[in-house]
Amino acid sequence: MFAIDYQILIAAVLLFVGILSSKLSPRLGLPLLVLFLLVGMLAGEDGLGLAFDDASTAHALGTLALAMILFDGGLQTSFSSIKLVWKPASFLATFGVAITAGITGYAAAFILGVPPMVGLLIGAIVGSTDAAAVFSILRNAGVHISPRLKATLEIESASNDPMAIFLTVGILELLTSQMKPGWDLAQLFIQQMGIGTVVGLGVGWAAVKLINRITLSAAGLYPVLVAICGFLTFGISASLGGSGFLATFIAGVFIGNSRFVLKRATFMFHDGLAWLSQIGMFVMLGLLVNPASLLKVWLEGLLIAAVLIFVARPLAVAPFLSFAGFNKREIGLVSWVGLRGSVPIILAIFPLLFEIPQAYLIFNVVFFVVLISATLQGSTLPWMAKKLRLIEKAPVTPAATLEISALGEVNADIVQYTLGDSAKAVNRTLAELALPEGAVVAMITRGDAVFPPRGSTLLLPGDHIFILIRPGLRPFIDCIFSHISQLEPSAFKSGELVLKGAARVHEISHAYGLDLGETKNITLDAFIRKHLSDDVAEGLTLHHAAGRFEVKAVRNGLAVAVQFTADSRLSES
Repeated sequence: MFAIDYQILIAAVLLFVGILSSKLSPRLGLPLLVLFLLVGMLAGEDGLGLAFDDASTAHALGTLALAMILFDGGLQTSFSSIKLVWKPASFLATFGVAITAGITGYAAAFILGVPPMVGLLIGAIVGSTDAAAVFSILRNAGVHISPRLKATLEIESASNDPMAIFLTVGILELLTSQMKPGWDLAQLFIQQMGIGTVVGLGVGWAAVKLINRITLSAAGLYPVLVAICGFLTFGISASLGGSGFLATFIAGVFIGNSRFVLKRATFMFHDGLAWLSQIGMFVMLGLLVNPASLLKVWLEGLLIAAVLIFVARPLAVAPFLSFAGFNKREIGLVSWVGLRGSVPIILAIFPLLFEIPQAYLIFNVVFFVVLISATLQGSTLPWMAKKLRLIEKAPVTPAATLEISALGEVNADIVQYTLGDSAKAVNRTLAELALPEGAVVAMITRGDAVFPPRGSTLLLPGDHIFILIRPGLRPFIDCIFSHISQLEPSAFKSGELVLKGAARVHEISHAYGLDLGETKNITLDAFIRKHLSDDVAEGLTLHHAAGRFEVKAVRNGLAVAVQFTADSRLSES
């Protein structure tokens, strides 16, 4: 048996046990990362006897895994979430990390009796929150909080790693006399963040263009191509002296918010890769630590963790969120959700590579702090959210966009809706929905029954509706079939809403929340005739208090397609 055969077997067994241990997470109330770390520690030298102490290999594999996790996090981060909270999240991801690192660092220097710069190095290493842990708890543990609060936590955790990495590398450069404080450090910051941002945006834009234009021989190559673009982004940025992690996250956001071939399949592929990366990385890091060494620093680690959790994180969070309009309860929850995870442990390997005298002390202390933070904060997050009265009612199941398997850009989506009690479509027939042109109901399922849609089909709560739509129509279709009660006025400025002339005016008002001032049961065609002329023609326009109606198509003397656009008065209101 070759050595690699044995190594593959061991790796497969550890990953298999790691996956199975995820079933224990809800029962034990522990975050997944803690269970994965425990699997590695139990398999290590003090457990089953597997020896692994190669810091260089751990750093290389950890960097690869972290890049994949951040890229997947970027793919799943919407522009709407970023626009909602970019100011508080960006401050927390930069100044917040620096403040946390400074307070924790000086406390660590005092507690451990090491030079201040070494203490600041520990503070920098534990300065960032863990994206994988935060994503896992918020998305999989059934914790429902306000969209603004959730977006703040997720975007901060996904974007604060570059700052922690910059601080760690900068302090290591100062400790090894390879850099001087002042301008050299500022120049490194500008270089890291500037190059990372430019490369992330550039490669992300180029990747979308390439994916949509190239024709590959197999559909399975497209998700692989997207993954390679993510790693390419990291490599280019890092090679140019920028932050590879920041570039990878930004490229993921750009790609994830663009339309490209086989997007749904790509997301599923990358979700699997991200989980594999998380399990593999945490198990490997668990193997790297010696549990006996942790016992030697348990008191110091506990004190540093207490400063980090109860002092540094709240002081770093409160000022920025107060200015952003968050209340005390929301600030309290963000302060508590400061889970440390994979990044601090990977960064704790850096002193070993730089051969700092206190390298092993730093690694053991950081590992212990991460275990305390992840266990205490991660396991109590649902309880804390409930205690602060921030738990909200579970939202209606969001619409799912299904894949159209065509090796080319298809300007259409198949969207699945599960009707809730509050959906406007409930207890109405398809003919009464005033669906716009470009939207076709393809299939309806109810329980075990599947039946083709007809105009007389009555829709009931719990029905699953499959609709083929143009992308620009998504807000209007969401308004009818989802839990959205009112459209934003800006949605009507797009000109995408083209209605059938046979649609009833009161049905249009009900579907889109428009006040058309009409009480009679008349069609849109009759409505236009009533206000203008009995003779309709293409291009004929009706200016109404609600907006502008323009006849787009006429057949047999009847208006069969009418475009509705908000006028300036509606847009400004």
